[in-house]
Amino acid sequence: MTDMEPRRRTLLAGASGVVAAVATLGSAEAVAAFVAPASSPLLAVGSLVIDLVPGWVKDLVIALFGTNDKLVLLIVLGVLVAALAVGIGILEERRPVVGSIALALVGVVAVVAAITRADAGLDWAFSSIVGAAVGILVLRLLVTRLRTWDDATVADEARPVVGASRAELPRRSFLVLLGGTAVGALVVGVGARVASAGAVAVETIRKALKLPTAAVAAPPVPAGAELGIDGLTPVVSANDSFYRIDTALQVPNIDPSTWSLKITGMVEQEVEIGFEELLALPLQESIITLTCVSNPVGGDLIGNALWLGYPIRELLASAKPKAGADMVLSRSIDGFTAGTPLEVLQDEDRDSLLAVGMNGQPLPLQHGFPVRMVVPGLYGYVSATKWVVELEVTRYADARAYWTDRGWSERGPIKTESRIDVPRNGGRVAAGNVAIAGVAWAQHTGVNRVQVRIDDGDWLDTTLATAISDDTWVQWVLQWDAPAGDHTIAVRATDAAGKTQSETPVDVVPDGAEGWHTISVGVD
Repeated sequence: MTDMEPRRRTLLAGASGVVAAVATLGSAEAVAAFVAPASSPLLAVGSLVIDLVPGWVKDLVIALFGTNDKLVLLIVLGVLVAALAVGIGILEERRPVVGSIALALVGVVAVVAAITRADAGLDWAFSSIVGAAVGILVLRLLVTRLRTWDDATVADEARPVVGASRAELPRRSFLVLLGGTAVGALVVGVGARVASAGAVAVETIRKALKLPTAAVAAPPVPAGAELGIDGLTPVVSANDSFYRIDTALQVPNIDPSTWSLKITGMVEQEVEIGFEELLALPLQESIITLTCVSNPVGGDLIGNALWLGYPIRELLASAKPKAGADMVLSRSIDGFTAGTPLEVLQDEDRDSLLAVGMNGQPLPLQHGFPVRMVVPGLYGYVSATKWVVELEVTRYADARAYWTDRGWSERGPIKTESRIDVPRNGGRVAAGNVAIAGVAWAQHTGVNRVQVRIDDGDWLDTTLATAISDDTWVQWVLQWDAPAGDHTIAVRATDAAGKTQSETPVDVVPDGAEGWHTISVGVD
């Protein structure tokens, strides 16, 4: 054999491992389509990773990639799977059966990940078991044919024959199996994933859904709420640009005809309500700003929308919470939980809603269709449960929610914050009149004042737009006669209770970031 033969053999062995991995995932997706879409090994393992990684890792990923965090996770998982597959293929070629054992162990990990998901049954293991079995079979067949090809090549070099090479038939056999399996597994896997996700069907249902007219309409957005400054964030966020942070690697696709919400726990009367029953109730509209506790100072994990829904306090009243209860543990269909203070959800001055609509449309799938919670004044991790299916009335002493189990605070009131949108940090502007503008929020309290400081000068009062309500953010602007040079601009807000933002930087963990948003800008 020549010096290149071992390299080629190693390359083809690695390719065999990759094709075996594709066959594993493709066949597993096909089984998952019939068992449960979420039992897909890739999704199950990805969800397990989300649950197990430390909170600081999640915060770092969100800080770096924002709402693309799920895509980044899937890409990283794909790269790791490919690297592992190459290693398994090479191992199988060099040490027969050992690579198959390694693939079987990967299958065991996938089984554990699947059956430990929320609402999983033992049948969720089937997709991983079948996938691993198919992958092992493909791996062994490919490596066996690769060895046969290699042996024939060695024989040809030792004793050349006239006419066709002894290696030609084994070579074709290997390449046909390699290419055919790869194409077939990809077709099956992608088709099964599309079918099992059901996104097209549910999205069709969502688009055809006509929401009822609100019994209590939201007041119109005041004319002075929008300052009309280029680059300034709109006062109402469009659905397709609204931030998304949740733990769902795959967006749940729920047929509203099958959805129901149960109120359980420390109540005198358990309540269950279906989607049509919910729509038949007198719904109300409210414009409410939501924000993520992972939002850093100056961050964009915040949005403001018009929500349509039914007051949660009314449903709780029908269930009659028992004395001693102080928390409602809401559950998503994907297993996520959030702990919300019972008194907040019962507050008659707070529009805590079971929302079905967003900006005049049924909720988008990624924002909780068909039903989600919207609670003003609390960070989303303790209140904004998407795809909600249960409200358990309980006590903080007896139950813990998803993020509070991971080191975050229990109640999560939103802190007063402000942000500079224009000019952009690190940007350059022409000398003369420059608009410094942004948004500020102090939810369920209201913003009283926003001030800007340029370099080390005095704090200057800005002009506030007309606030929609205390539960929404507000735009602000300061007209600055900008001199040439490099400048630093900071902003701070004061809420209606007279509390001004602290300058001291505070990390997002455990209950939200603090500090003044500060930018640098050059003036020409």
